[in-house]
Amino acid sequence: MTEAQQEAFAELSYEEAREQLVAVVTKLEAGGVSLEESLALWERGEALAQRCEEWLEGARRRLDAARREPEASGQGLGE
Repeated sequence: MTEAQQEAFAELSYEEAREQLVAVVTKLEAGGVSLEESLALWERGEALAQRCEEWLEGARRRLDAARREPEASGQGLGE
């Protein structure tokens, strides 16, 4: 994957990456494409899946940080 392609993937929102990934999977499952095109689609799908994972990991970190905040300030839930 070229640097320009990597930058384009980095700019995708989670929803955009997921939508494109679904389209790639649908096309691969439908078949009827050449081996070369299948490989290109597979590589694109892998990059899109990685982008989705990055978004999800970022969301997990933010949630973890938000959960720790009340503990750090001594204000647990229900106090």
